[in-house]
Amino acid sequence: MTTAGLYAQTSKAPSEAEVNRFVDSLVKKMTLAEKIGQMEQTAGQPMYTPAAKAEELVRTGGTGSFLFFTDPVRINELQKIAVTESRLHIPLIFGYDVIHGFRTIAPIPLAMASSWDPALVTRTQAMAAQEARAAGIEWAFAPMVDIARDARWGRIMEGAGEDPVLGEAMAAAQVKGFQGEYVGASEHILVSVKHFAGYGGAVGGRDYDSVDLSEEQLQNTYLRPYKAAVDAGAATVMSAYMDLNGVPATGNKWLLDDVLRKEWKFKGFVVSDWASVESLKTHGFAADAEDAAVRAANAGVNMEMTTSNYRDNLADAVKKGLVSEAQITELVKPILAMKYRLGLFEHPYADMDHFKVVTGSPEQRTAVREAAEQTAVLLRNEGNALPLSSGLKSVAVIGPLADSKLDTLGSWAIHGDRENVITVAQGIREALPGATVTAVKGVEIERGSATIFDEQVPPTPVTLTTPEAKEAEFQRAIAAAKGADVVVMVLGEAQTMNGERASRASLTLPGEQERLLEAIVATGKPVVLVLMTGRPLDLNWASTHVPAILNVWYPGSEGGHAVANLLFGKANPSGHLTVSWPRAAGQEPLFYNRYLTQIPDDVAGRYWDMPSTPLYVFGYGLSYSKFEVSDLKVASGTVASDGTLKVSVTLKNASDVAGAEVVQLYTHQRAGSASRPVRELKAFTKVTLGANETKTVELAVKAEELSFWSPATHKRALEPGAFDVWVGTDSEAKLHGEFSVR
Repeated sequence: MTTAGLYAQTSKAPSEAEVNRFVDSLVKKMTLAEKIGQMEQTAGQPMYTPAAKAEELVRTGGTGSFLFFTDPVRINELQKIAVTESRLHIPLIFGYDVIHGFRTIAPIPLAMASSWDPALVTRTQAMAAQEARAAGIEWAFAPMVDIARDARWGRIMEGAGEDPVLGEAMAAAQVKGFQGEYVGASEHILVSVKHFAGYGGAVGGRDYDSVDLSEEQLQNTYLRPYKAAVDAGAATVMSAYMDLNGVPATGNKWLLDDVLRKEWKFKGFVVSDWASVESLKTHGFAADAEDAAVRAANAGVNMEMTTSNYRDNLADAVKKGLVSEAQITELVKPILAMKYRLGLFEHPYADMDHFKVVTGSPEQRTAVREAAEQTAVLLRNEGNALPLSSGLKSVAVIGPLADSKLDTLGSWAIHGDRENVITVAQGIREALPGATVTAVKGVEIERGSATIFDEQVPPTPVTLTTPEAKEAEFQRAIAAAKGADVVVMVLGEAQTMNGERASRASLTLPGEQERLLEAIVATGKPVVLVLMTGRPLDLNWASTHVPAILNVWYPGSEGGHAVANLLFGKANPSGHLTVSWPRAAGQEPLFYNRYLTQIPDDVAGRYWDMPSTPLYVFGYGLSYSKFEVSDLKVASGTVASDGTLKVSVTLKNASDVAGAEVVQLYTHQRAGSASRPVRELKAFTKVTLGANETKTVELAVKAEELSFWSPATHKRALEPGAFDVWVGTDSEAKLHGEFSVR
């Protein structure tokens, strides 16, 4: 099969009428069992589904989809059975967690959001889609658009942080990147927007725990990124694991039908999260397997992931009148429609030649390196400690993550190419070919408990097993630091410490890393801290003792090259935080868009033992350039309800270093039917300026974007009144103006 033949079907989107005619014709030929079979997604791993069982399910029409197959050879084998041996020759759809790359890994999504650059995010996810589609994967279980205000939650690394406006922008950007201009676009794949809805609000930041959110919080904060993804054309949505206000999301008819389909007009299909149909029994919501299947189907779950409650029970439930065959037909139609839009009925196979050309290509590597350069956040740079001189003769790269390929990729890179990862130590070696670059772990870190991914991604083994070995390695790091011109400490969390089932009660640097950092700083050598993590960590000591702190998150396959470019000034940091960085875990959940309180002028004094403010505020990020924002102008003091707020500022690069700055606009409504947050992000733009360049930056906010869902009136409305507006480079922007809405 040629590449041209593989992608010929995607030259244009089929019309709605064409898709409907095809699907209507097909469902008329299908038995009830075949319809239900299409509504099943089967786990591909042999531990769940032996190879012979998988093939039999395909042959008999017992499944419509597989997840976790990533080998194009095996994908083609199963697809061939589906299109040549099953009765109606309906192709399979293969799904996988393409979270931040497939084989070539980009920075984690929290890092991508820190770029504040939706176009960059779209380009990067388009590259991930290209690699996945070449392997025969047509469906990504991404983007995760859950608002996350609690750094203890392990899956914070998968999302865009705490703000709904930034979350909306990143959700839409990822949908466009994965899916292209339309469903079925060449070298693109379907998205599955997850986890619908509110999963990021888990009690205590504990993964899988229940979520209790007021309707005000749901409407004004948590639902908004999902809505943006649906509006951007998301093909599928994944229902969440947990209880939402007492009703499990996978059986929540209000959520999946009233909101998603009726209010938002969603036309795609809903897939449950892993075993979450069966979990309706665990929640104490469904009485038995049949009840679970019926409740999920009646709520609007089109496809069941991994368990077989649908296949085992829905046919009998139809006979009993618990669910109608007409309902089953309507549930299966969108699944078939997406397969048709993808072109799978005509071109079902992965093109092996194209797979070999695309996978790990130079273009892929360049894309993820550029993403890593633009997503790092410079948290501290006292005395212009960075960038480092390229004339250094010796550098000690110290820390358990300094030369760890696996940890450089981060969580949710299960099938990433681990052999060709560039670590920070390797990147620095290549950047300084004439220097002595010594890499020393100093300490080792381990999670201390198994993860659900250990079988697929074995964690880095611990080698320092005795007190004597640990102390010897610690002293080796001290000696390396003393012998170097500069020390680059690479600290943070192992990749197993983030992601699913990876919540933490504390946010300290794991293991003995803090002790190592303090000991290295005590040598008197210049120290740069490179932080590798999927969440904010406790940097209280470092924030006053280490002159330069560069947070690179988990930077991906080209992380080492990107970090070296940043450290030596070939790239200029331009990332800004999308989460409020806490001083301690006890502050969580922590977010900037809080409400005014009885004593609003004493925000920092809410705890008696430490400030209650963040260590680094939402939107914060430094640069090697020196930016100045001035001359705020509000175009009009009055904005009509159907008008647009327009403001401008002057942005100046008062340095000899070209760079990019994120200009952010915040508003506050002073009075209304309900209290409003002290500040809300409403617009932002990333602006690149040359050395000593000045530019007028214009920002616009449609008046409708100032509306909110009021808990007093129980409806969304734009309420007239007075507003404050601030513009700056983080959530503590100082330039202030006023306007009113009439």
